[in-house]
Amino acid sequence: MNKKTKALTEGQYKEIIQTMKEGFCGCRPNERIATALVLEANLGLRVSDILKLRLCDIVRDGDRYRLEIVEQKTGKRRIFTVPLLIQQYIENYCLRNGIRRTERIFPITERAIQKQLAIVCDYLDYTDISTHSFRKWYATEIYKNNGYDIALVQRLLQHSSAATTQRYIGIEPQRIEQAIQNHAQLL
Repeated sequence: MNKKTKALTEGQYKEIIQTMKEGFCGCRPNERIATALVLEANLGLRVSDILKLRLCDIVRDGDRYRLEIVEQKTGKRRIFTVPLLIQQYIENYCLRNGIRRTERIFPITERAIQKQLAIVCDYLDYTDISTHSFRKWYATEIYKNNGYDIALVQRLLQHSSAATTQRYIGIEPQRIEQAIQNHAQLL
């Protein structure tokens, strides 16, 4: 059976990260993996690109910070602003953990993250959630919080078409459901 990865809800996002940071009986806390997932959810990068990040990749550009990467999956170059709050979060994490500017922030594998996430999701009784759920949550939240601008999300994710982005964040089922709800009229 091929499970479809779904976007997280805000509650799931918070609960997964909190549980990962605190641990639970039989599973110790893991701030490193929690931080990697927070970055995926806040930068919209794939986990493979998060794992390549170094602090020196985030460059001050006037009064803001920017990140320039070549996406591992697509080979596309991507330059974007990193919110100050996220830049400070990353910098503080690196300071607390003695990570130098030129070192990879997360010297772990995708598999290690997937495995830890599966343990936490199993504990929380969440299904159909993978590392990619965090990128989908990012896309869905950007879409909802910016006037349902699919072209904006398409550009952020570097998708080749709006139709791809719509399928990616599951807009069609939402729109159909909303249309049905909006049409219901009783006399």
